[in-house]
Amino acid sequence: MSTNVLRTPDGWWAVLPQALDSARAGGTPTERAVRIETKAVTTAELLADRAALREAAASGESGTPVADLVALPPVTTPCRVVAQMVNYRSHAKDSGFTGDIPPTFFRKASGSVSGPHDTIVRPAHVNFLDYEVELGLVMGATLPVGTVVEEQDLPSYVAGLVLTNDVSARDVQLTKTQFYESKSYPTFTPTGPYLALLEPEDFDRLIDLRLRLSVNGVTRQDRTLADMIVRPAQALTLLSRFQTLDPGDLLLTGTPGGTALKAPPKPVEKISALLPPALKWKAFFNGQAKNPLYLRDGDLVTATIATPDGRIDLGEQRTAVRAAT
Repeated sequence: MSTNVLRTPDGWWAVLPQALDSARAGGTPTERAVRIETKAVTTAELLADRAALREAAASGESGTPVADLVALPPVTTPCRVVAQMVNYRSHAKDSGFTGDIPPTFFRKASGSVSGPHDTIVRPAHVNFLDYEVELGLVMGATLPVGTVVEEQDLPSYVAGLVLTNDVSARDVQLTKTQFYESKSYPTFTPTGPYLALLEPEDFDRLIDLRLRLSVNGVTRQDRTLADMIVRPAQALTLLSRFQTLDPGDLLLTGTPGGTALKAPPKPVEKISALLPPALKWKAFFNGQAKNPLYLRDGDLVTATIATPDGRIDLGEQRTAVRAAT
């Protein structure tokens, strides 16, 4: 069974299995956690101290209520943050893609990583702020360039999973064709609350993970990994053609359909293609200004990723949105 780890200003904590079992049994979940006695500061250092992790997870202590702890992102920075573009069939459809989609990766600044309950801050020049719930893979071993990763090899390279939100400034992304800037502002990668450390048998359950995101209580995204195009093992193989990953690095694996941004209807797209770039983007964003799904000041974004039986449960993110001051 996976072990959930929490990071706070005071250190690392292991969520007690009995607390999770109570929730899975339909009882009132009172999650409790025990401090991990480790000198680890970074995620990579924690992953190397498995003995301390196992000792805490098997503790007979009553623990501290998780609700009393302040959760920091369980992925420490600096680290590599890599993401996959258009990796769910539903998102490809929303984006107007047809046929085969070439696997594509991009980088995010690790300075964008923020806590699971931190406020998402919209920069003053950004008008079209979007959300993307994503499953994050946290590396547990070095992935050298040229590595071929088969499904059965995943436990050798991936230590665990985190819940992430790939927040995106669409007006920057589209007009500049600039993924790095549009997705790298501070607070644009809420991460956590839990780092779910997996046992080898847990990897067979990845396909059952359901990603959900709502804004102000209204569901926007709701899909399982069955909708994913390039699965984790293949993604790591493709990425390792040119990129090394190290313990503690993070790979975001794409988002399902339901984001605010959607491709315009085909007739509109064909007409827009005839316009000069400045006029094309002006017309496009005039239309987007009428789209109520973009994030506004005061919105509350809630996200979860879990299997139906709760065997793997990455916790819940609750992040408010506000404009930069």
